[in-house]
Amino acid sequence: MTDHGVRVAWARDADALAELQLTAWAERLTAPHALPAATDVAAAWRRSLSAPGDARLRVLVALEGQQLVGYAVVGPDPDPDASPASDAQLAEIAVAPGARRRGHGSRLLHACVDTWRADGFEHATAWLESGDDPRRALLAAAGWAPDGAHRALADEDGTEVTQVRLHTGLD
Repeated sequence: MTDHGVRVAWARDADALAELQLTAWAERLTAPHALPAATDVAAAWRRSLSAPGDARLRVLVALEGQQLVGYAVVGPDPDPDASPASDAQLAEIAVAPGARRRGHGSRLLHACVDTWRADGFEHATAWLESGDDPRRALLAAAGWAPDGAHRALADEDGTEVTQVRLHTGLD
């Protein structure tokens, strides 16, 4: 039986994180040809994991044996209507396509909640693309719900993505 778990990411995880992130982005983006080079993404991961700007910014990774199969990025909510002392944000959560439906997403989400509670947060939010049904289902199953906020973001090509914000209490 393969061991499954979650831990804090290390700088040496940068290459695997870049691969997972690019895969997740390619699945969700309408123009995946615009993705950055894997070496650039890995270098950015390495820098951010080596020197995070805020102690409450963390990357958690899901493991299947020794293989990294998912990740979540957590920290204080930067939204203008949020309180950085009490509101956290799930900036990103992804699981490798071949490792889905094995509980990795749920384990990551539970670890996020434990981390937020330890940091004293009371609420959490996550922005999702409006059509991101798998992530929405994962969060909804854990008690998250839309809070009415939405936004439209555009990339360099002018392609617009509509997002909705979900929230949950951490008590």
